[in-house]
Amino acid sequence: MSGLFITLEGVEGVGKSTNLLFIAQWLQRHRIDFVQTREPGGTPLAEEIRELLLARRNEAVDPTAELLLIFAARAQHFNQVITPALAGGRWVVSDRFTDATYAYQGAGRGLPVAVIADLEAMVQHQRQPDLTLYLDLDVTTGLARASQRGQLDRFEQEEKLFFERVRQGYLERVAANPQRFAVINAAHPLDEVQRQIAARLQQLVDGIPPKNSADS
Repeated sequence: MSGLFITLEGVEGVGKSTNLLFIAQWLQRHRIDFVQTREPGGTPLAEEIRELLLARRNEAVDPTAELLLIFAARAQHFNQVITPALAGGRWVVSDRFTDATYAYQGAGRGLPVAVIADLEAMVQHQRQPDLTLYLDLDVTTGLARASQRGQLDRFEQEEKLFFERVRQGYLERVAANPQRFAVINAAHPLDEVQRQIAARLQQLVDGIPPKNSADS
């Protein structure tokens, strides 16, 4: 039996790292065998590409070059980690996946959606996450949280307007894929956010699809 594929998405500062740990602990308590991973990254080669993508540099990075690097890392990650784990019946929990590309490189950078879709089809062969938890937060609050983590990487240095476009890109993905997304209000206290995440995970176990609406 194939495993289930969960992704966690959101702009900077929404609390993905903290909540990924919570998800891992929830799966462990429920005795579900899983692999925790991230994008870009997840394999030695893909992690090297991640370092290239995030490094602060004087040279401007062409958006198309950025997109191709992301999908190069994703191809390695998808074929070496995600697909074998799912085929072996293990769940996969990933910090970001292709929705981030539509949001950051599509909405954020302005690259054509059709180009992203072609690369997605080439790499993923129609495979989509079974559940995408989207942590939603206003950009001002998210950037303020992110600034407290230390030195910002190349993406985190972008202007606020860039992240406004990214957030809008995510919300468009949610509207277009309501059967897959669960929206979590990341402005709530952490215990409430994690209560909502746990409820969504239980729904996934029970075979109940998520709703296309933000939790209040």
